[in-house]
Amino acid sequence: MSPRSTPKFRVRRVVTSRVGGASVAPYDSFNLGDHVGDDPAAVQANRRRLAERIGVAGDHLIWMEQIHGRNVTVVDGPTDTVVPATDAVVTKVPGLALATLSADCVPVLLSDDEAGVIAAVHAGRIGARIRIVPRVLDVMVAQGARIERIGGFLGPAASGRQYEVPAAMQADVEKFLPGSATRTVKGTPGLDLRAGIRRQLLDAGVSGVAEDPRCTIEDRTLFSHRREAPTGRLAAVIWMDIG
Repeated sequence: MSPRSTPKFRVRRVVTSRVGGASVAPYDSFNLGDHVGDDPAAVQANRRRLAERIGVAGDHLIWMEQIHGRNVTVVDGPTDTVVPATDAVVTKVPGLALATLSADCVPVLLSDDEAGVIAAVHAGRIGARIRIVPRVLDVMVAQGARIERIGGFLGPAASGRQYEVPAAMQADVEKFLPGSATRTVKGTPGLDLRAGIRRQLLDAGVSGVAEDPRCTIEDRTLFSHRREAPTGRLAAVIWMDIG
């Protein structure tokens, strides 16, 4: 049996919290969302601070105009503008940091560390239901990744303990995202999108899925739209260096 190959790229990931930024209530303080009503100058200051802290230039930190769809965009260089109308970005370019914003939805970070293909995905209830994650896997493979080498990371999101939905909605999502139906702490119908996405990824053949178990609704160091709208957005970011 041949030895396992050493990854050619060092893939890095970070998830922000709501502390340490320039925004004031109700966006206090490290809000990175530019579509929630916060002062644009504060948002830009927070984005600059994030870029500095992870060691990339501002135009190397890639942001999306998230629309709860299944559009996937391949990014091949720095940009000063937001990638329009997309909920996932994929790149093969070292040094580009891909960001996904959320405040209850599931941030999904994917990578093939050997091929040097990474992705950031915004997977809310609608996007997960319409199978944005399998669509991203297809695009990654088209860029040179192999399913069995891809690893996943699921960031903080609304937990099945707290994400209460009508029974009809639960049944509909479960039909398209098996494994997501659950019961809340109140005993009512709920959704655990991370559980459904984890199952979806593993069924597709990815090598493994790690998870940040924090619930955005319960953890007040994180933003949660369901707990306190209006509010800010946290970012999950993935980037890679040549190993």
